[in-house]
Amino acid sequence: MLKIVKIVDLSLPLNIDTPIYPGDPKPDVTVATTIEHEGYNLFNLHLGTQTGSHIDAPYHFNNQGATVDAVELKQCFGNGLVIDVSHKQANEAIVLADVVGFAEQLSRCDIVLLKTGWDSTRGTEAFFTHPYLSLEAADYILSKDVKTIAIDTINLDKTGGTQFPVHQRFAEVGGIIAENLAGFSAIDFEHPLISVLPLNLTACDGSPVRAVAIQAQWSADNTYSA
Repeated sequence: MLKIVKIVDLSLPLNIDTPIYPGDPKPDVTVATTIEHEGYNLFNLHLGTQTGSHIDAPYHFNNQGATVDAVELKQCFGNGLVIDVSHKQANEAIVLADVVGFAEQLSRCDIVLLKTGWDSTRGTEAFFTHPYLSLEAADYILSKDVKTIAIDTINLDKTGGTQFPVHQRFAEVGGIIAENLAGFSAIDFEHPLISVLPLNLTACDGSPVRAVAIQAQWSADNTYSA
């Protein structure tokens, strides 16, 4: 029997103050109906597909790539590996030397999580001067047959420029990128199961997600009690 020990929320709060990539649609949340007037509470949401904690489907950077509704869901759920790169400074690249020592673990994982700790700068200008993944390091991770990567910054590439080499590489190979996640430091257990399942948005480039890390244990006891 599988026992869920802990679930860690890796998602940013989604509201009008949620940080967005410069130029993306600003989230808006307004009251549509109320119990007092219509008999039920309902809200109106205006969101970009890349709002808050989200995934990028290959189509985000490749017109021939899969849209988010066509992504294989097994790419969005699996064994996670947290790589601590919290020593990185503003606008500093995460390079091959930062990931090459994890070769054995990479061969056994499905989703890599790059822990920069940069989500702690949310609400400041520093949030947009985050560490980013170099193309060389990205290619090394992909060479280990890991095609889903998550980061606790607003962008896997460097923010502020016009070049997105890592996004383009992942799109070329049908990979998945999860960005603007948070709370990686709360994953205080080994072998987390990671979920970044998207909404089933027709023909879109990406989707907000409720990202989580799950601590699970297998028990020899096959009985189940509700």
